[in-house]
Amino acid sequence: MKDDNSFQNNSQDESINFREQIEIYLKYWPWFIVSVIIALVFASLYLRYTQNQYKAVATILVRDDKKGTYQSEMSAFDELGLLSAKNSVDNEIEIIKSRSVLQAAIKKLNFNVTYFTEGRVKTIELYENCPISASFYDTNDNFYNSSNTFIINYKTKNTFELKHSDNKTIGVFKYGEIVSLQDCKVVITKKYFDPSFEENNYSAFLKINSLSQVTQSYKNRVGVTQISKNSSVVELSLTDPVAQKAADLLDAIIDVYNKDAIDDKNYISEKTQQFIDERLKFLTVELGDVEKQGEVFLKNNGLTSISTEAESFVQNSVDFEKELIQTETQIKIVNSMIDYLKTAPRDGVIPNNIIPSSNDNSSNTGDLINQYNGFVIQRNRQLNSGATEKNSTVVNLNNRITEMRISIKESLSRLLNSLKITSSDLSKQGRLIGSKISEIPRQGREYNVIGRQQKIKETLYLYLLQKREEVGISLAVTAPNAKIIDSALASKSPVAPNVRIIQIFALLAGLLIPFLIIFIRDFLDTKIKTKRDIDKVITIPFLGDIPASDSNDKIIEVNSRSSAAEAIRMIRTNLDFVLGNIPDNQCKTIFVTSSIPKEGKTFVSINLAATIALTAKRVLIIGLDIRNPKINDYIKLPSKGLTNYLAKNDQDINDYIVKLDNFENFYALPSGVIPPNPVELLSNNKINILFDQLKKEYDYIIVDTPPVSLVTDTLLVAKNADAFIYVIRANYLDKRMLKFIEDLYQSKKLPNLSVLLNDTDLKKSYGYGYGYGYGYGYGYGVEVEKKSFLNRLFNKK
Repeated sequence: MKDDNSFQNNSQDESINFREQIEIYLKYWPWFIVSVIIALVFASLYLRYTQNQYKAVATILVRDDKKGTYQSEMSAFDELGLLSAKNSVDNEIEIIKSRSVLQAAIKKLNFNVTYFTEGRVKTIELYENCPISASFYDTNDNFYNSSNTFIINYKTKNTFELKHSDNKTIGVFKYGEIVSLQDCKVVITKKYFDPSFEENNYSAFLKINSLSQVTQSYKNRVGVTQISKNSSVVELSLTDPVAQKAADLLDAIIDVYNKDAIDDKNYISEKTQQFIDERLKFLTVELGDVEKQGEVFLKNNGLTSISTEAESFVQNSVDFEKELIQTETQIKIVNSMIDYLKTAPRDGVIPNNIIPSSNDNSSNTGDLINQYNGFVIQRNRQLNSGATEKNSTVVNLNNRITEMRISIKESLSRLLNSLKITSSDLSKQGRLIGSKISEIPRQGREYNVIGRQQKIKETLYLYLLQKREEVGISLAVTAPNAKIIDSALASKSPVAPNVRIIQIFALLAGLLIPFLIIFIRDFLDTKIKTKRDIDKVITIPFLGDIPASDSNDKIIEVNSRSSAAEAIRMIRTNLDFVLGNIPDNQCKTIFVTSSIPKEGKTFVSINLAATIALTAKRVLIIGLDIRNPKINDYIKLPSKGLTNYLAKNDQDINDYIVKLDNFENFYALPSGVIPPNPVELLSNNKINILFDQLKKEYDYIIVDTPPVSLVTDTLLVAKNADAFIYVIRANYLDKRMLKFIEDLYQSKKLPNLSVLLNDTDLKKSYGYGYGYGYGYGYGYGVEVEKKSFLNRLFNKK
């Protein structure tokens, strides 16, 4: 049951705390409204002056051998076991995004030249709706490396004025006339004419941008992404203020990419075809010589056919002959490749689809040649893009090319040795069979040698002739690397700025900014604000609070109905409960103190005494703050008073007590002359005797004492008090001082202590010098201080 009550109390406290936090911010609802309005205004201005961005999207299918094979230009040689070049989607995406492809597309569309016109709100780029068109020729390198802006002013239907961006006139020209500029020549033509041009003095801006800057700008905006890991479909996207311009650039990028891919493929095919043509010329001569040699042999020996006589023996050696012919053919091919490597240029590719495969799989010559050709193409591409021979990438590629060339030679040598061994074995087998046909005439053997040579050369010749035709077909029908699925299409509505998101962000920012200001201000503010701040730290009874006065009167008038006057009367009533243990016929002595100056204890003392005096009680107010008396600031009193009495013997205290005007029962004992030894005066027993005497003559004695945290004067006379009122000024006293007040209460140094919170709304503050080096400030009195906006902002109302 106890736990349930504890839980309910905790829940109630949390609910109260949450409600208190909400109320803190709800007090500043005008701030939130103004902040939201300002934020929405700024958002509207941003949306009005920001150019809309449109998105264009295109979809292509990139050929990827990992996800689907395609007929490459070298597939005619697949039966030789050589590998063709393979495509990877990841690699192709990087190529599409490359600066070289993008720059070629921009140059193709002349996108480094843009047209603008000034609207009433913002500058608008013209594209398809541009009334003029500029064609450039005889350009130099500076044309693409620098930026220039020209102004084209409409003059007449057939003429225009051309100016520099600094309004320096170049001249007046006719449409279609050649205009010579510093880096190029330009011809400006008129696409259409609008009569309003003449009325509105129409002008357009022609801007020539640096090609590298334009390329980088588009490179940052072009997106190339693979739609799915399981497919080779790629999406290209681009955002731009001009929708159709973005779509045109995407189409151009695809076109340039396909053209580059086709050029790379044709480059290898052309080199292969060139090699085959050279070998065919050489074989034609050799084949003619062998055929002529056979003809001479038969003619000299008077023979027509030798095969009939050796048919039975030759039949047994057919298989060996076939293998030997094939081996000799392969040896020839390998020797041809070795000879070609000796004379082939270093920057040229090597034909890679005519190398025979090894039966024992010990040679990987085809793979090595493929890798070598790939490095050569990469090196040439780097050099074509502007890299020098000293470029680190080019140097690395040259080193790899050199290493691969050596590896190819070694691989060919191994393959040649393997073929020679095979040929040697076949020759041995042939000689073994030959021993069985030793009876065949010498003419037969010699003729077979000639015939074999003829067959070898014929086979090689026909093989190369066939491959030349296949390569020629490949050159004629080379397929593009990317198939267009969806051509570029731009969105009709802008994708940025997002109106809804910006408005929501502005709304949130408008709410968040004042919230943060209030939160940070409250977080950094360590001043006591309300009774809740006091109750969190101390356990002292709370007497009440006094709001800031609506008037500048130091003493509240008798008939005043202000909130401050009512608060003083409420405190007077609460004092009756505090002093309830004192008999009605006995004098009640009330000391008023504070922690530091400027908390309003003198104001509370004066007005509390005046309020009690109105109840027909004899009230005496004593100015015990003898170091810097301030009662004189509220009521007019003589200069002599308490200190004069304490400093001399045989003095009558009644000679120093003054009756206040407009009050029947209100008396005051001034502080007197400021003494040099206040502690000695207050330590004297004479002060205690004085209080005993005065208690017999008055119903209430209100004592204005010094701040207890600065001097010990109050503690010296505290035993004469029936109750202590501890004044705390809101928005002035630091919360850390509450621990000091609680210690005074717990140690009972100030009897019957209660707390009063003064100046709770901070509308007014007052100040004047204090003898301790501080100043007093009260919720009411002499002067109204006008606060600046920043002071009002960082001080809670």
